Amino acid sequence: MKRKLIKGGEIYTSDGLRRLDLLVADGRVARLAEHIPAEADMEVIEATGLTVMPGLTDLHVHFREPGFEYKETIAGGAECAKAGGYTTVCTMPNLKPAPDTPQHLQLQLDAIAAQHDVQILPYATITRMRMGEETLADYSAMAPMVAGFSDDGSGVQSEDVMRAAMKRIAETGKILAAHCEVNELLRGGYIHDGDYARCNNHRGICSESEWREVERDINLARETGVRLHICHVSTAESVDLVRRAKREGLPVTCETGPHYLWFTDEDLSNEGRWKMNPPLRSEHDRRALRHGVMDGTIDAIATDHAPHADREKLLDLEHSAMGVVGLETALAATYTKMVLEGKIDFSRLVDVMSLNPRRILGLKGFESGGIAEGDPAMLTIVDLNEHRVVDSTKFHGKGRATPFDGVELQGWPVATICCEA
Repeated sequence: MKRKLIKGGEIYTSDGLRRLDLLVADGRVARLAEHIPAEADMEVIEATGLTVMPGLTDLHVHFREPGFEYKETIAGGAECAKAGGYTTVCTMPNLKPAPDTPQHLQLQLDAIAAQHDVQILPYATITRMRMGEETLADYSAMAPMVAGFSDDGSGVQSEDVMRAAMKRIAETGKILAAHCEVNELLRGGYIHDGDYARCNNHRGICSESEWREVERDINLARETGVRLHICHVSTAESVDLVRRAKREGLPVTCETGPHYLWFTDEDLSNEGRWKMNPPLRSEHDRRALRHGVMDGTIDAIATDHAPHADREKLLDLEHSAMGVVGLETALAATYTKMVLEGKIDFSRLVDVMSLNPRRILGLKGFESGGIAEGDPAMLTIVDLNEHRVVDSTKFHGKGRATPFDGVELQGWPVATICCEA
């Protein structure tokens, strides 16, 4: 690989942002210095006025391949990730076939190997076919090839099945990424059970459908010792449960998405671009989520990037598919809402979008808390001053549905360097 020289950027180091040159060689950060002279065999990247940070890492995306390529492909998803400044993403297993055996997982790994722009780490399932009824035979065999284990899109309803899975996944050292949802409490709902739903005759999803299973899974993590990661937290009660688990010293982490920090059910209109699972909640929940990011309870910002075909999303709330895309807007959305409005500083943004996700996954690099010599060259270059209005027609993937369409955001990625260590 040709050496790359990043000139004049603000490099995010353990000492904060420093104006330095950065040399990439052999897949590593080879040198950091105030001045590194360019040589003939170097690709020079002029970064004056730009910021270089550890590569964005997303714990939760859907690239739909194999089985649902009409919604998205791994190659298309990788393009979205690269455009959004991501160097590492973790793909969820609601696929066909679901990655519940090494043979089924290999179908996805083969497609992943065909692209080279982004590091893609797949999840295998918790249960057979994601049905929630049987644990797997091959956790240990698949563990070296996956980010962790998840039945995302479905909560494991049986406590006994989840306990058995947790005990065996704990032995692998991988995370169990839990989609927490009690099916019997859904009652046909498709948006938050709040004022908008009641005033507009929509069926609501109560907050208890999430936090009740968060509570159960934390109790099971206490019992089994599994590394529990709770997906797409959306309620104040869930945040409080995770906060208490952390105070107890349990191995529990969680994520939320940028859209939950921006919007509430009061922002809804009867369009599919506002429909996701879990749904946009109340103002009380949004405040709790923001506070959770601020105080460290929420470890990571994840997009839950979930592309669908237009025919599935250009419908009303009741009839459209669950899920919105987010890879291309996440950094700017988080920077605009959380940093520019003074809720967190830039170092905390780096934590929740870069460093913490890597720590949760057990990835090496950036142990100093910033970019240092010897770290893997997984880097995101950002223009923190760039303003842009979101235009979903210019997205790189097949999915277009986003609540951010038409919103002006600041702080956009310019380029990524992705050299897997």
